[in-house]
Amino acid sequence: MKSTSGNTGVQKKKMNGYVGFSNYPNQVHRRSVKRGFNFTLMVVGESGIGKSTLINTLFDTKIFPDREEMPPSAEPVKGVDVTSMSADIQESGVKLRLTVVDTPGFGDSINNEDAWQPILENIESRFDAYLAQENRVNRSKISDNRIDAVIYFIKPTGH
Repeated sequence: MKSTSGNTGVQKKKMNGYVGFSNYPNQVHRRSVKRGFNFTLMVVGESGIGKSTLINTLFDTKIFPDREEMPPSAEPVKGVDVTSMSADIQESGVKLRLTVVDTPGFGDSINNEDAWQPILENIESRFDAYLAQENRVNRSKISDNRIDAVIYFIKPTGH
């Protein structure tokens, strides 16, 4: 390392504010707001209970399309299906990638004893996939699609 005297093209920058560990939370906050956030929400409940309406209203966007009425002669769906829908939402400069996992067919059968099984398998497979990514040598491109929250809708009985 050479020690030079005089003006040799070295520019000194003036610091605007404190630089150190106490400023780290602000740096993380700015970086997170710039990148955006991912949020995965699972909604579970019987058909027609208002899951789609609540999510569309809560996030003020059309995540779930309008439901088509099935004719009475149509064959009902057997079992529980797990489907995902995504939407990019931006509010006040903050980006949110919202993924809503729906469970059509849950609670619609007469015997719902094992209706929870496909939901549990889906949640566990998402955690297993994330763990497999964490165990890789190169972890720079980890995609986190684990369920962040579950909203369970209970049908009112009127009692």
